[in-house]
Amino acid sequence: MQKSVVKKLKQALIDIGNLQNDASQKVTLALSVSDKRHRASVKFYRGDTFNDVWQSIAKVLGATSNNSWVRLDIVQGVQVLARKLFEEKLFKITKMNFWRYGVSFDADFRTALLETEINGQAFFKPSKASRVGDGHANSWADYDRIADYLKTREPDLDVDIAQASHVWSFTTSGVFFDGQQIHTLETDGYLEKGIRKITNERETINQVISEGESYLMRQLDDAGKFIYGYFPALQRVLTSYNYLRHFSTVYALLEAAEQTKRSADFPRIKRALQWGIDHSLLKVDDAVYLSDKDELKLGSQAMLILALCKYQELSLDRTFAPVLQQAFNGIKKFWNSETGFIHVLNEDLTLKSGFRIIYYDGEAVFALCRLYELQPNDETKQLVREMLDRMVANDYGQFHDHWIAYAINEALSVFPDNQDYMKLGIKNVFTHFNYIKNRVHASPTLLELLDASQKMVDRIQRSGNDELLADYEVPVLHQLMHRRALYEIQAGAWLPEIAMYLYRPEKFVGGFYARDDNFRTRIDDSEHFLSGLVNYYNYTYRQA
Repeated sequence: MQKSVVKKLKQALIDIGNLQNDASQKVTLALSVSDKRHRASVKFYRGDTFNDVWQSIAKVLGATSNNSWVRLDIVQGVQVLARKLFEEKLFKITKMNFWRYGVSFDADFRTALLETEINGQAFFKPSKASRVGDGHANSWADYDRIADYLKTREPDLDVDIAQASHVWSFTTSGVFFDGQQIHTLETDGYLEKGIRKITNERETINQVISEGESYLMRQLDDAGKFIYGYFPALQRVLTSYNYLRHFSTVYALLEAAEQTKRSADFPRIKRALQWGIDHSLLKVDDAVYLSDKDELKLGSQAMLILALCKYQELSLDRTFAPVLQQAFNGIKKFWNSETGFIHVLNEDLTLKSGFRIIYYDGEAVFALCRLYELQPNDETKQLVREMLDRMVANDYGQFHDHWIAYAINEALSVFPDNQDYMKLGIKNVFTHFNYIKNRVHASPTLLELLDASQKMVDRIQRSGNDELLADYEVPVLHQLMHRRALYEIQAGAWLPEIAMYLYRPEKFVGGFYARDDNFRTRIDDSEHFLSGLVNYYNYTYRQA
């Protein structure tokens, strides 16, 4: 590494301050280095002064490639806990991987682990009975795996962590070098800690979108099928598949390709559409249905229509026009003018389930509005009207759903003067503000909800119906959009400064994760993150 970069890294740490822990009178720094292809090697350095510690680190950096990812963490706040108390605290964490501290099993930090090391190898595990979202992770430390790792990291280590009576938990501040630029890392915020501070929002969001599209393109095989996903910390590839998510991910990929202007990706995206059509469609008379595990779902039918519409809109290629018409013929089977939406059919078109999940209704209306805009006809418009009137009559604004927001915003381009639809969309977002403000989770669908709702509000204001918004905090809507867009990146994007602790770091950069599900990285996670960020970027920087 160039001496000038080493010097800048040193100064960046000095600028952070609090280099020495006053209680111990020691300086403790952790150096993490990855060649991007392999998990970061981590070593803790400890001494009486910063300069003494830095001399050792500078020697290592001098022999490190300029293209490496380098992260430096200063140990700052330290708390000594009896081992039993530490285990109780870990057990009480409500969500998997929401323990946000480093730990050491000795006072000299020979057995210290950064929080990112712990997460990158799933050293803290939830109980077998724990389920995502149940509020009880009941986590425990896998001491055997930790001990094996520490022996690999420090072969001469003679500390038996199984016998440690106390645990030292600690916080850090630090910097990250990506091979070109030094980033100061966040110290505030529950999920933002340890992630780069975002100093240029437009550039960062644009980069995350670009890398997100590249990640999804890497998941496509030559035939057009996605690698469905991973549990990176567990080094597991997901072997299941979901055709609804196949088409919804293609839709998001098309949105991203439109933003990045990578039209060269269209042939492979077309192949993904064709693969989905070849492997999932059931033809009955003049209709096709997306069949997944012997079920025909309204949401799947909607995603098929949405993806085909988006491809035809962007590419002007009408290859799939016949399939699109047949898919429309099929979706009519999911609607009954007397009883409303039908969510799931058997393959013989008999009823399996009248209701499965509220998402399907918004997805259907959104897809049909897009279809109507692509090729207007009275039958599509009438079907959309009936569905929307049903949603109004059943107070769908209470559900605070992102697909409903998409549906209402799009519906106002078809029915620009319908105040009932406006009121539904207004309630759907504005009565959800407190939840959105306080949500400590990446929750990418919240940004999608805000994006679509902001566009809806603009339509309402342009139509002269401002009085419908009089009771709500309209200016706060864009503030929340802005906050969630940045939060989403810091709380859910595989940026290099955390991906470097995974088994193949570069493989995951550009992906997005669900922290509380073993850092699950699935194609539909990318779908929701990308759609939210693309729509936010296009709205916020539309005049640039």
